[in-house]
Amino acid sequence: MTEGLGAHRAPRLSCMTTLHAHLDLPRPLIARLARAEDHLALRHLWLLFRHDMSRFSSALPFADGTFRSEWLDAALRSDPGWCAWILTAGAHPIGFALVRNTDQRVRILNSFFVVAGARGGGVGLEFARAVVSESPGEWAVAYQEQNRAAAGFWSRVAEGSDRSWSETVGAGGVVDTWISFSARWSSRRSR
Repeated sequence: MTEGLGAHRAPRLSCMTTLHAHLDLPRPLIARLARAEDHLALRHLWLLFRHDMSRFSSALPFADGTFRSEWLDAALRSDPGWCAWILTAGAHPIGFALVRNTDQRVRILNSFFVVAGARGGGVGLEFARAVVSESPGEWAVAYQEQNRAAAGFWSRVAEGSDRSWSETVGAGGVVDTWISFSARWSSRRSR
């Protein structure tokens, strides 16, 4: 934990939350900060995420089949202000979240993904709320304007916050829409 930052502190390194979503997935469903042994699984999940996002960005993979990964690399290196979360169903890695600006007043949920087979039943919603509830305060999330599923999802996440939320469409040719909210949920933690 970063000392002296008060409300701007980084998440506690022991963060772990058991989710209670209603899908028929292996149990337990655990959201926690990623550890070194999770890096390979996160790299594989990252490829699935970037593949999903390519329909909105028209990004193509590099010659080796990978996509750009500087955000993932920053989180896995634990660069200042970055952290990575992993979501597991039993032994199966099923999602991740990358958070940046963990040392700033407004944290940014930079990248968020749940595999298609685990979507629905509230898994993603519980995962998003578990991540942001570990660092109460101001949050921002960007999504692509044409990604209507993301618009509905992030609105539901923000509606669960402790005050009104706002949505801002990017200017100057930027296609991202930003949702800002204040997180004060109490999470169910297990250690």
